[in-house]
Amino acid sequence: MRAIIDGTIVLPDRVRENSALLFDEKIINIIPASELPADAEVIDAAGGLVIPGLIDMHIHGYLGEDASDGNFEGIRTMAEGVAKNGVTGFLPTTMTVSYAELRAAFDQIRKGMAESVKPDWKGAEVLGANAEGPFINPGKKGAQAGENIRPGDAAFLKEHLDVIRVFTIAPEMPGNMDCIREMAGSVLISMGHTAATYDEAHAAIEAGVGHVTHLFNAQTGLLHRDPGVVGAALTDERVSAELIADTFHVSRHLFPLVAKMKGDKLVLITDCTRAGGLADGEYTLGGQPIFVKGIECRLADGTIAGSVLKLNCAVRNLLENTNLPLWEAVNAASLNPARHIGLDGRKGSLEPGKDADIAICDRDFNIRRTIRGGESIYIA
Repeated sequence: MRAIIDGTIVLPDRVRENSALLFDEKIINIIPASELPADAEVIDAAGGLVIPGLIDMHIHGYLGEDASDGNFEGIRTMAEGVAKNGVTGFLPTTMTVSYAELRAAFDQIRKGMAESVKPDWKGAEVLGANAEGPFINPGKKGAQAGENIRPGDAAFLKEHLDVIRVFTIAPEMPGNMDCIREMAGSVLISMGHTAATYDEAHAAIEAGVGHVTHLFNAQTGLLHRDPGVVGAALTDERVSAELIADTFHVSRHLFPLVAKMKGDKLVLITDCTRAGGLADGEYTLGGQPIFVKGIECRLADGTIAGSVLKLNCAVRNLLENTNLPLWEAVNAASLNPARHIGLDGRKGSLEPGKDADIAICDRDFNIRRTIRGGESIYIA
């Protein structure tokens, strides 16, 4: 049995001070520090924060690798890289590429799901796949490859339901509402890369859409007589919404509004590309060249193309730019995504019986240690 001491333990609705977190492969209990068992192996948090392992449900790549490459070693590299950011679980996210490339990518993600629960895996757990496309609107494709866009295809999705946990679709495109209705209830359906009106977005939610891909980006915005997808996402309590909280994709001045409107339906994501963790320069995304400078990733024509955001930094940015209590900001990158992909029974919070997925960080959310399934996978 191990014990983390001398840290502020962040729970879903409060923090615990002067306490010890006991765990093995699972969270055992949180007890007063004065009652620490003599035989416990002690990990000193040195006055930092003890938070649940973070979950990134929308991340394309990291450290030069991309989920759409269909390369198992690339998935492993991503898993080990994001562990340094406090991430203990992630959904490798594919782009609008060909069906052959998607099948190859899903095969390697599936392998990652099996391998990442083994004791010798040294990175974050592969929790499934996020398919961002190819069922999108060409007019809102952003950095996606237009030649690979297809109508909604429930049969294709059903081939891969053992690995796909969420997929993105533009409900206004011909045939896509039929796909939404057929897939409703079997997987998380996300509305994105869409030119839907408010009424079309509302109809899609009624039909089974439960999530919105990177809110504000590649979708119809909020206008006072034309509230669009953003208006539907903010006002409908049935849908969760992703936020790329890098202060570039969405102004930090909107963070309080989004947090207030969405509550526990707010999910922080990175939308990170293969440039994540690397220096500024030229990389690729979905087969297209992208150019990275600071926090900005763009195509040659200036189109925004993903991010290089780290999820621990997203939590810090949310906390610094809102009045949220600490635990709600942390929930947005842990418990909330776990809930919306159906894994909150074992992931997302430091509650007894759940997997011992834990991160220890300082007050600026710099990660000192990441623990997955009770074993340290990163120590600064």
